[in-house]
Amino acid sequence: MKEKIVFGTLISFLLISCNTNYKTSSSSTPKKVQPRISPTISITPSTSQTEQEYNALIKTYKPETADVLTDLFNDRSNNPKTSITVTNKSRCNMVLTISGKNYSKKIPIGAGKIGYAMVLKNQNYNLSGMVCNSVYKKTQFISSSYSITLSN
Repeated sequence: MKEKIVFGTLISFLLISCNTNYKTSSSSTPKKVQPRISPTISITPSTSQTEQEYNALIKTYKPETADVLTDLFNDRSNNPKTSITVTNKSRCNMVLTISGKNYSKKIPIGAGKIGYAMVLKNQNYNLSGMVCNSVYKKTQFISSSYSITLSN
């Protein structure tokens, strides 16, 4: 009985943390504002480019929620795919790029949200992105579900 409660709680937490508003209305579209450059405040071009890329991707991105949950909670050792889960604990939106042999995907991950994707097992993947003003870049051999947490 206790296992069922823990399992239900885990699924609820994962679904709540994955709740992202992927649709935007025209009234909530941010206005373009030219940044003011002053001696004390400057905007890094790569940070603003990341925010623009995030805003463009979030409009069309389709998460693989069902496949990732199935991978995480069921023994699917015979499945050729597995999941990559990234928790963004920073205060900035980010775009994670996953690339490997014949595979490339960009995942928009909001500040404080979780992003995920399904990839083929037993391959090297390059994971990269910008978290606030910090660059994240790693090459990882993925053979089973893989999870990372990024923060600023």
